[in-house]
Amino acid sequence: MATLQDIGVSAGINILGAFIFFIIFAILRLQPFNDRVYFSKWYLKGLRSSPSRGGAFAQRFVNLDFRSYIKFLNWMPEALKMPEPELINHAGLDSVVYLRIYWLGLKIFAPIAILAWAVLVPVNWTNNTLELAKQIRNVTSSDIDKLSISNIPEYSMRFWTHIVMAYAFTIWTCYVLMKEYETIANMRLQFVASEARRPDQFTVLVRNIPPDADESVSELVEHFFLVNHPDHYLTHQVVCNANKLADLVKKKKKLQNWLDYYQLKYARNNSQRIMVKLGFLGLWGQKVDAIEHYIAEIDKTSKEIGKEREEVVNDPKAIMPAAFVSFKTRWAAAVCAQTQQTRNPTQWLTEWAPEPRDVFWSNLAIPYVSLTVRRLLMHVAFFFLTFFFIVPIAFVQSLATIEGIVKVAPFLKVIVEGKFMKSVIQGFLPGIALKLFLAFLPSILMIMSKFEGFTSISSLERRSAFRYYIFNLVNVFLASVITGAAFEQLNSFLNQSPNQIPKTIGVAIPMKATFFITYIMVDGWAGVAGEILMLKPLIMFHLKNAFLVKTEKDREEAMDPGSIGFNTGEPRIQLYFLLGLVYAPVTPMLLPFILVFFALAYIVYRHQIINVYNQEYESAAAFWPDVHGRVIAALVISQLLLMGLLGTKHAALAAPFLIALPVITIGFHRFCKGRYEPAFIRYPLQEAMMKDTLESAREPNLNLKGYLQNAYIHPVFKGDDDDDDMDDKLGKFEDEAIIVPTKRQSRRNTPAPSRISGESSPSLPFSGKQV
Repeated sequence: MATLQDIGVSAGINILGAFIFFIIFAILRLQPFNDRVYFSKWYLKGLRSSPSRGGAFAQRFVNLDFRSYIKFLNWMPEALKMPEPELINHAGLDSVVYLRIYWLGLKIFAPIAILAWAVLVPVNWTNNTLELAKQIRNVTSSDIDKLSISNIPEYSMRFWTHIVMAYAFTIWTCYVLMKEYETIANMRLQFVASEARRPDQFTVLVRNIPPDADESVSELVEHFFLVNHPDHYLTHQVVCNANKLADLVKKKKKLQNWLDYYQLKYARNNSQRIMVKLGFLGLWGQKVDAIEHYIAEIDKTSKEIGKEREEVVNDPKAIMPAAFVSFKTRWAAAVCAQTQQTRNPTQWLTEWAPEPRDVFWSNLAIPYVSLTVRRLLMHVAFFFLTFFFIVPIAFVQSLATIEGIVKVAPFLKVIVEGKFMKSVIQGFLPGIALKLFLAFLPSILMIMSKFEGFTSISSLERRSAFRYYIFNLVNVFLASVITGAAFEQLNSFLNQSPNQIPKTIGVAIPMKATFFITYIMVDGWAGVAGEILMLKPLIMFHLKNAFLVKTEKDREEAMDPGSIGFNTGEPRIQLYFLLGLVYAPVTPMLLPFILVFFALAYIVYRHQIINVYNQEYESAAAFWPDVHGRVIAALVISQLLLMGLLGTKHAALAAPFLIALPVITIGFHRFCKGRYEPAFIRYPLQEAMMKDTLESAREPNLNLKGYLQNAYIHPVFKGDDDDDDMDDKLGKFEDEAIIVPTKRQSRRNTPAPSRISGESSPSLPFSGKQV
């Protein structure tokens, strides 16, 4: 168990590490040859030019202005200067609202920390319960635990203080959450109202289109929407299965990169041709001329791409029963996206289309009927992943202790039992071991989300974030508390009667705060500081710049600015909300460490969003209901755990007064869900009509069909000069006719007959023309 000295050593290591990261960052960001890495967002916006183009030769690579090194932390106040409205225009609402999650943490926990330290710490400290327990029952504890609720004896009237503080913490948290929900809902509505024209504002994604023996999917879609949305339907784009084609395009790009590399290498030294082996990793196999080989491979792949494109365009089996349907107005799109289209609720399913850059194209080729099975399989897989991970996590954490190291490697006993090394192991190693063990988890969860078939990057990230949150709750929080209590108090368990075990666990759970303090410092202090270095993008940029870059376009593609990473960042924030709310009435010692995390992360990520990150999509803060719900869940968990803890302390008179807290909190959540969540799910028809009216007044001659016609064509069909005719083939169904003849043989002069009951819909007058 970590002592106060161990925590001090860990704090010193992590503060020193963070400070070193900031110094390295300050030096690297000032060098002209790193400018595209640390200011990539400005380059992508075309607002910054490379400082290495002019001046003396040395100044193109190294900053010789030594005055700029003196203020190496000036990026921190600079990151705070840009006002929020300007930041929304610069980076988008998603990025700004993501930053507000950190600000929310500061607003919640700063007053809670002040109140807890002013009231609870003196109440906890002025007892000697743990000293007596150490002498009588051999229960381990540290000086930090004396600041916790564990130091209050059973049946004590002092527990009323913790109950009153629990009510105060709950009321304050709910108040801040409500005001923040209201603010962000208004920000979202204002952002959508002022947002520039985008294809997704006029477009819905239609899935599970029923098959028709007489018509193709494209003809069926056009027929259906001309009949059911005759005054508003504009155009559509069917979804095709181009996954194999996309793989070939990716393969060609990879081959082109290798060709560029060898051509640049040969241009620098053309004394002899470059030879490569065709075997595994170029270690064995036939030797061939590298440039000729890759030219031949690219030519071969180009022919395969052309053949596959023809098959995708001409093969009816490549067309999926889904389409992007665009309307003449936002109002019509809102009506279609938010209503049921037929009497069969499983067919012609409509939802808002993601913006084109948010579409995850490969999942559109997954049959809709298989999605339920896929998601069920992933639920089962995630269940086993979560609970089977408990064992290796507990094992790794057991090794990250002095006893574990001595047991595995007895020859290290002399080293690890030294005073300083002991503090390092107990105060630093457990946190870093857990963080390293979880390094590959986000990738696994993203693969699972992709398998489930979500059709947008934003929905993939939100699903991965949800699962990461559940995983952290079970494995990082609950498993750490339970295994910590079980292992650390094992000797006490073996020497006491069974009816005393719940009391020992009640005392032991607050003691696990020392582990979480070390984890917060490793992950939330040094980890956040390390984020600003951008080591991976920095290394990859210079490797690509040295071996692949030929043009300015290549240099721009070599930049990898990344994004806010909602699927990894938000679950980590939620873990800190959980820890803060759980331990606020139990061990207030943890709160200052959480406040440092929120403050440091807010500054670092604000800097990254302003200068580096290039967000892949814009969902107008659609993720906020998830954020709100998880903070509420953390609040309820903290209340239930406090009730259980007081139960072990025999606070029979005080504990029942906590029962109202979860009820009040859940009721508050239902109120917020009904009052504010609709702004994140549905688009008000009033807002849509207002925006349509303004646009028609400002641009009466807008060619909306030309703007939307190719917005949702698969990316592999765009951008190649030798395939200009492909757009024409893909758009062959996009004619100007308002009324189209149907190929259906059953009823040629009526709207589409019902394929559910076999009866036709009531006839409508069409002036004798066929539909």
